[in-house]
Amino acid sequence: MSEPFQIRIDVRISDIDPQLHVTSAAYQQFADHSRYECVQAAGVSVDELLRDGLGPVNLEAVIKYHRELRVGDYVTVTCAWVWGAGKTYRVENTLRRADGELAATLSYVCGLLDLKQRKLIANPAAEWAARATDPTVLGLECAPEGVSVASQPPCA
Repeated sequence: MSEPFQIRIDVRISDIDPQLHVTSAAYQQFADHSRYECVQAAGVSVDELLRDGLGPVNLEAVIKYHRELRVGDYVTVTCAWVWGAGKTYRVENTLRRADGELAATLSYVCGLLDLKQRKLIANPAAEWAARATDPTVLGLECAPEGVSVASQPPCA
């Protein structure tokens, strides 16, 4: 598997709480932003995804705090997609401070929602792979069964 996608995010004054460290909501926003940037880097058009009646959803979120982040810091956020069979997949994020210290890990259970039927689609990996110009950014090393992706061999 390739290295996880990563971005750098500066901690802003609006990200902190009265104790002068980053709020829980900001940690989730950092992870959400990294996931959006990862999808963009994979070549997926979120506008087309939504226009086609599909919306990514978070079904579960777990945050583990290791070291505090404060205003003026920057954080490197990784985004790794973990695929299995079924309607859900995982997105794992790590947040590291400038000194390399692990600040937090976030783990999400996600799915792709059919916006008309209000149900999760059966094979989200296939849908993401079909829409990506580079599925490897999304942790798809090959094209899932039944999906033709020119740049990817079929999964064995």
